[in-house]
Amino acid sequence: MDARSAKTEDALFARFDALGIAYENHAHPPLHTVSESQSLRGSLPGAHVKNLFLRDKKKRIWLATVLEDRDVDLKALKRRLGGSGSLSFGSPDLLMEVLGVVPGAVTPFGVINDAARRVTVVLDEGLLAYDRFNAHPLRNDRTVAIATAGLLDFLADEGYDPVMIDFARPLDQAT
Repeated sequence: MDARSAKTEDALFARFDALGIAYENHAHPPLHTVSESQSLRGSLPGAHVKNLFLRDKKKRIWLATVLEDRDVDLKALKRRLGGSGSLSFGSPDLLMEVLGVVPGAVTPFGVINDAARRVTVVLDEGLLAYDRFNAHPLRNDRTVAIATAGLLDFLADEGYDPVMIDFARPLDQAT
């Protein structure tokens, strides 16, 4: 897939509408990092996240969405997920091919573009403590806020059963 064939935020919002998921879309300057996001978001309530687009030696792909303040030990995460070799960040080309987004715009909503279902979605269990969830809607100059339950509904409707991990605990411990 390339940028021209990737679904846009309009397709995402149409999907939300079809699923009955209420959303608020907030415009802002392009953001590329959690720290940039923190400095510009003001008092937008709900869970704020970081998204890690990862791959292993066998070319398996994961999208980990975790609360923004979590430390993520990639070696321990690899063991938890059964990865082979080291986990590394997927290339910009692979990111566009699978999720239809560019670096800085990684979002769990990108699964709308993963027609081949190549990615395994990993969610931080800590997200469930929040009523609202905030993420980029396939572009990094917007933040969309939805009910956290809406995120789970969206993922399920797209055919994903996320791996739930408690990132508040050391990943070497069973949860």
